[in-house]
Amino acid sequence: MKPKKKTVAGLLGLGLDNEDGHKRITQSERFAIVGGSEETHSRMTETLVKTFETLDREGKELNQLEKQELADLIDKNTPQ
Repeated sequence: MKPKKKTVAGLLGLGLDNEDGHKRITQSERFAIVGGSEETHSRMTETLVKTFETLDREGKELNQLEKQELADLIDKNTPQ
């Protein structure tokens, strides 16, 4: 019997609205964010940090979520 492979899941945020030439990269164990204007990059970072804080509070892993559940969670954690 083969041992179960551990599924590794992460999120990637890609910002395309950078006009100042600055290269922005934020990495963690569970996500990476690349590019974007200062505002966009900051919003994406805040969104993913809050999303993973919510998952931690609920005792869930990213790979346990359905696509729609993840989309709803990200939408809920996006700053206004």
